[in-house]
Amino acid sequence: MRIAMIGTGYVGLVSGACFSDFGHDVVCVDKDESKIDALKRGIMPIYEPGLDRLVASNVRGGRLSFTTDLKAGVDGAEAIFIAVGTPSRRGDGHADLSYVFGAAREIAEALTGPAAIVTKSTVPVGTGDEVERILAEVRPDARAWVVSNPEFLREGAAIEDFKRPDRIVVGTENEEAAEIMREVYRPLYLNKAPLLFTSRRTAELTKYAANAFLATKITFINEIADLCEVVGADVQQVSRGIGLDNRIGSKFLHAGPGYGGSCFPKDTLALLKTAEDAETPLRIVESVVAVNDARKRAMGRKVIQALGGDARGAVVALLGLTFKPNTDDMRDAPSLSIVQALQDGGARVRGFDPEGIEQARPLMADVDFFDNPYAAAEGADAVVLVTEWDVLRALDLGRIARTMKQPILVDLRNIYPPQDLEAAGLKGYSIGRPLRA
Repeated sequence: MRIAMIGTGYVGLVSGACFSDFGHDVVCVDKDESKIDALKRGIMPIYEPGLDRLVASNVRGGRLSFTTDLKAGVDGAEAIFIAVGTPSRRGDGHADLSYVFGAAREIAEALTGPAAIVTKSTVPVGTGDEVERILAEVRPDARAWVVSNPEFLREGAAIEDFKRPDRIVVGTENEEAAEIMREVYRPLYLNKAPLLFTSRRTAELTKYAANAFLATKITFINEIADLCEVVGADVQQVSRGIGLDNRIGSKFLHAGPGYGGSCFPKDTLALLKTAEDAETPLRIVESVVAVNDARKRAMGRKVIQALGGDARGAVVALLGLTFKPNTDDMRDAPSLSIVQALQDGGARVRGFDPEGIEQARPLMADVDFFDNPYAAAEGADAVVLVTEWDVLRALDLGRIARTMKQPILVDLRNIYPPQDLEAAGLKGYSIGRPLRA
């Protein structure tokens, strides 16, 4: 099957590479000439484990190609995926759909035969209706069907998620479009991945509901962590105790500095705007957004408290800057709020991250960046573990303690047991445990 993927961002590039690895003929289209030129040379615009090898393999196999020419990319395609950005619109939090609608218009003009036009981008309920209207306006003669097929990829594990998905949601009530989508995902049948067909609007809402629920679980356990610190309980044991209940599950119950990234912050806001427009308030989601925003800033105050309540002149080293491991994504990363709070308190901030420094640099003014965690920690008054990268899971804690000005370590991911910090000579502070280790 010939597939066109419009957009080579995170979702489009991973999806296009995986579809080609299934044996489909995939053309990835993007307006950014420099990005397409780089992809042709094997240079990835994002960091995702294994993506460079997957792309290279399928380019060599002749199944994957890149172009800036949308008309050529769409020519002969039976499934045309729209995977462009839908950032929060400045000022009101609504998803900015201008890229989606622009792509839909260009696709309509370029259609050469019957095709499913598939929105892979995360879009609010009713977006497919507008895409359908655009198609009818531009090409009333075309045999094209608009389908919703939301992605459920985790950054850092996207290839595995795509190839072994929990579910594939397809929103269409047209049988011809459904048959195209069955053929697109036929290679996954052996994995017995559930293929769930719904109405288009149901599929659009499913994506937002899923992300809002996961964000709620994260925010819930973070608030429980705050209570644990005060009453002397251990949030990790609480998480295990409730996560063993099959009705709750253990995932997304790890206390930390708050969620960030490209999905949860943007999608919860967009869902709230949809609910507002529908005059159906989502009070739980409203609270989740407010609590998470406040939490990220509070983590900076937690570090200042560990310094005795005064950060003026202190040197603080942040280890791990991206919103999660195995990605270079800095969007809404908790580290951004932590840096701001520390700098507002008069601290000088250092930063280390295995992959995210180049993305962090323009977002973090007056931060000194280091290429290894030990150099960042040397002479610091406090070290803060922000992101649980593998390279930070087995640090030589004694070495860090010996080179610091003050042996204070704030572990915002509970990577290290309190006794290990104490044995290394560090004053340890963590999340959801009694206030001092």
